[in-house]
Amino acid sequence: MSAGAFVRTGDEIVIADPRDGSIVGGVPAADADEVRAAVARAREAFPAWRATPAAARGQALRRAAHALAARASEVADLEQRENGRLRSDVEGGIGAAVDTLLQYSEYGPLHRGRSLRGGAEALDLTRAEPRGVVAVVTPWNDPVAVAIGLIGAAIATGNTVVHKPSERCPHLGLLIGEILAAELPEGVLCTVSGRAQTGEALVSCPDVDMVAHVGSTAAGERIARAVALTGAHLIRENGGNDALVVDAGVDPVWAAGQAALGSFANSGQICTSVERIFVHRDIADDFVAALVAEAESRNAANALAPLVDERMRAEVDAQVTGSIAQGARALVGGAISDGPGCHYPATVLVGCTPTMPVFQQETFGPVAPVMVVDDFDEAVRLAAHDEHGLAASVLTADIGHANRAIDALPVGTVKVNAVFGGAPGGSAQPRGRSGSGFGYGPELLDEMTVVKVVHLSPAVTR
Repeated sequence: MSAGAFVRTGDEIVIADPRDGSIVGGVPAADADEVRAAVARAREAFPAWRATPAAARGQALRRAAHALAARASEVADLEQRENGRLRSDVEGGIGAAVDTLLQYSEYGPLHRGRSLRGGAEALDLTRAEPRGVVAVVTPWNDPVAVAIGLIGAAIATGNTVVHKPSERCPHLGLLIGEILAAELPEGVLCTVSGRAQTGEALVSCPDVDMVAHVGSTAAGERIARAVALTGAHLIRENGGNDALVVDAGVDPVWAAGQAALGSFANSGQICTSVERIFVHRDIADDFVAALVAEAESRNAANALAPLVDERMRAEVDAQVTGSIAQGARALVGGAISDGPGCHYPATVLVGCTPTMPVFQQETFGPVAPVMVVDDFDEAVRLAAHDEHGLAASVLTADIGHANRAIDALPVGTVKVNAVFGGAPGGSAQPRGRSGSGFGYGPELLDEMTVVKVVHLSPAVTR
């Protein structure tokens, strides 16, 4: 079988390891009846779980966190076989998932309403109540951390969950579901495996009260159309086409290191990867030379994980070759690697323009496309001109330029002088085609609940 392929064999999804093509195994795809049955189990479990004290729900999440930590090596082995990520990245994601469960085990009991100013003899307040059954639909590129963040927040606030993991890592989705569900009452967490049809059956189910989705823009927009008919609450974090603006006056070698990190981390398979680079002409030559050296170093050391499957590699290659056909030049990489697996080299493209595929589309691979600009304002203007709105990065020594970019870029997160990182507890709302709603952090608990206003007045007695 082709490396990294997921193929349709009747009602079974068969997964091959993207590193070498060896078979991982097959997982049955749930049909519409099985999806409805899972939602019914979650619905049946909801009243009791809602009534469970928040502190007890937190204790259950702590047990689940410790159970996941105890089986971290097993989970990591399986994730590597299904999506090919580097061991360090896999272990980092699992560690983040454990920490997130522990955080929500504490946040959940502290999530509360507000007192309101009313009459002297009345009591006015708000209370946050769980929404009900939450459908969680998650991706393959950081599958443990993303799934458990959404599941943990939903369960902490008294909801029940039906989780549909990506068809590219179905074994992993079942395993983490098994680990967590063992620490929870029956029906609080159910897992269904399948392809798009399974996900469509889940998000279209009228008994689902909320949908939380992380994944592609195309999938998110299909989900939004389905949810518009059911009335379920929807949050989604979808694709990005994140820009990096490199100002004059910064160290070009340092800036190239930031660009390489943003473009090549996880082989470019991150929704907040650097996708479009705008560099000031004053430092462009030194910046590009250093960026090429960064790419060549990674390629020589075989430091990149493979792409998740051959379909993804073909999409990345088509965007690169299409851009080259329009005049871009590949200074390093730019062609499919020889040998087994779904590898694609770190690639640096220069001579790029905003109309090329690598600038127009999200490129889910290790590609750093560079456009040279004459001034900072031009860079910000071009960076802002995109239908996505997930994140953007700015490298500048000028605080005025930084503040101008922060104000002008229509994205959920702006990172100044670091392409990754940030304090814990941050939570952003994506813009445009990148989605809507808070998908992580303390504010995710607000998304998972609905506010009720209460007014208590004294009764008139005889």
